[in-house]
Amino acid sequence: MAVPPEGTPCWADATFSDVEGAERFYSDVLGWTFSEASTEFGDYTEAYAGGKAVAALVPPMPGQEGPSQWCLYFAVEDAAATAVRIRDGGGELLMEPMGIGDFGTMCLARDPGGVVFGLWQAGTHEGFGATAVPGAYCWAEILTREPEKSDAFFPAVFPYRSKRLEGETDFRVYDLGERSVLGRMRMTDDFPPEAPPYINVYFAVADCDEAVTRATERGGVLRSGPVDTPFGRFAAIGDPQGADFSVIDITTTVGEAPGTTGAT
Repeated sequence: MAVPPEGTPCWADATFSDVEGAERFYSDVLGWTFSEASTEFGDYTEAYAGGKAVAALVPPMPGQEGPSQWCLYFAVEDAAATAVRIRDGGGELLMEPMGIGDFGTMCLARDPGGVVFGLWQAGTHEGFGATAVPGAYCWAEILTREPEKSDAFFPAVFPYRSKRLEGETDFRVYDLGERSVLGRMRMTDDFPPEAPPYINVYFAVADCDEAVTRATERGGVLRSGPVDTPFGRFAAIGDPQGADFSVIDITTTVGEAPGTTGAT
């Protein structure tokens, strides 16, 4: 696969104190298989759907134990230059750009509203081997209580155009060219006050309801849904170690997509 354009979501990973438990859960829910852990790179374990790399699991580094959560990475041509734009835009670098062998260069950052994300400057590892097929990444949304900060920050760091979806919900979409690549939703009172802002990663599934059943039977928590939308039938889930994600069947759609306003 070719390296995706600047600002495209290109990889996702999550830190788990019990990696073997996470492997069992996601194998059952998303059908993933796994590589041998790479001891040279902190026991980084890649996940595969249909033989294609789609995500990774990793144990926490010593002294960095904390709640599990998925992290979405955005493709960049120059991680150091993007890191400068992050700082200039009021963001914070959690990890300076760091080479990972010949695989590429990574960086971890946080936007002014507290949303954590990653950068990936590709080397031999170009990112997702597949998207929008069962078990693979499909979509993502920034969930934040300070949407105006994200709306100013992300289009300053990446070449996004922002547009608002019509309707009562405060929801915007970030476009790269003619393609929508990321959503942004205001966190409402439906979210517990202690819930931090984050990027919700969606994985495609063949049947949303079956995926929810498998997840809850294996210790996951149903956060919301399943619900039908013009984009697919989806549900939000918390895994047994607390990492939130969503599953979506993009083949089952109901209704017409809402219009957009205010493209900038």
